[in-house]
Amino acid sequence: MKKIAIIGKPNVGKSSLFNRIVKQRIAITSDFSGTTRDIKEQEVEIFEKPCKILDTGGLDDRDELFENVRIKSIEASEIADIIIMMVDGKMLPSNEDKKIFYSLQSQNKPIALVINKIDNDKEMENAWEFDEFGAQNVFPISVSHNRGVTKLLQWISSYLPQNELKLVMEEEDEFDLNDFIAPQLEQESEAETNEINVAIIGRVNVGKSSLLNSLVGENRAVVSSIAGTTIDPVDENITYKDRIINFVDTAGVRRRSKIEGIEKYALMRTNDMLEAADIALLILDSSEPFKELDERIANLADKNSLGVIIVLNKWDKRLESYKESIDEIRDRFKFLAFAPIITVSALSKQRVHKIKDLILSVYENYKRRIPTSKLNELIKKATVRHQLPADKTKRVKIYFATQYDTKPPKIALVMNRPKALHFSYKRYLTNKLREEFELEGTPVLIYPRAKGEKDESQGE
Repeated sequence: MKKIAIIGKPNVGKSSLFNRIVKQRIAITSDFSGTTRDIKEQEVEIFEKPCKILDTGGLDDRDELFENVRIKSIEASEIADIIIMMVDGKMLPSNEDKKIFYSLQSQNKPIALVINKIDNDKEMENAWEFDEFGAQNVFPISVSHNRGVTKLLQWISSYLPQNELKLVMEEEDEFDLNDFIAPQLEQESEAETNEINVAIIGRVNVGKSSLLNSLVGENRAVVSSIAGTTIDPVDENITYKDRIINFVDTAGVRRRSKIEGIEKYALMRTNDMLEAADIALLILDSSEPFKELDERIANLADKNSLGVIIVLNKWDKRLESYKESIDEIRDRFKFLAFAPIITVSALSKQRVHKIKDLILSVYENYKRRIPTSKLNELIKKATVRHQLPADKTKRVKIYFATQYDTKPPKIALVMNRPKALHFSYKRYLTNKLREEFELEGTPVLIYPRAKGEKDESQGE
């Protein structure tokens, strides 16, 4: 599948064009220079021809962060088959723009000079200023007003191969669509159940992007010592032991009072990613004391009922001993008592490979289904051993238990007085379930229900 890279200096409209082509707001856009810092990649069809669009960070080298972004963007242009070089039509051409264009042109690939922000016919005069580039394919456009974008897409389409399925259907006279679709659907169904969505969460500068790079085995995310490097969530997948693991490196979270500018959009996007995740890797920095913000971020995973693995990063620079660190985590994060803890160093890759096996193990527990007979047997033993507290002298009974959903395991207790089930007794039953069944890394949700009451808890 051919790749199209959108290249240019910061704030010329690359992410806006990317969003326009993929027809959804994937990349964060703003008036702030340098909003995009990592490579965003999305499969699309342009005039029914499949391809991949790459949105890159702005070409700038003002500091360490932007130099790293620049390197990533150039790498994207090198792996692309087609290059779109974007410039700001409201600005005069600069020598730097020309240098970038000639450098990209030297790769001997189809390249278009796209002059953005030409919002009306009067501003077309601005576009003529760029004739000095000597570009063969020039497209004056306005992404915000959707002017000229169709012509650009037609040009891109001319370099894309036809959709193979469409060709087969056109060329084969006796083609039975069901013969093709049936096995395809079966494969897609398998792929869906075979995927694990993992969100990497934590404060700014705890090493989330470094960990992502170590896990996928390449420098996928931009890394720098500047806090807040990641803005857009960066996603990458690997195949491990026949499982597809989709990693999302979310933007680092700051204290609310310090969230400025585009970071508020990043925080909203992080919440969206968590809603779609199965497991959260909660990254903590062992080289400095834990903070209250770590607990608030951990609460995001708890709020979304995710499987959780606590990753204690920068272990080579740790402040405390293993026992002291574990004891403090268990004391601070009591609500994540079910989560396994692993110590790693993302930079040296120390023990990072073990995270993959932990993910598979936690995911199996996260989607675990407990047989109804064994579930009720355990509940019966638990209530005999520790009788349910009465409700104002009236007896409280559990008639039976049933697991009605997974990811995470959700259990309904059908009772005569569901409102009388105290949270401490619910915790007691949860602990008994954990003792009996393998449930490390996953929350277990218990909902008391009256006889005949519908499982509205499915929406909770």
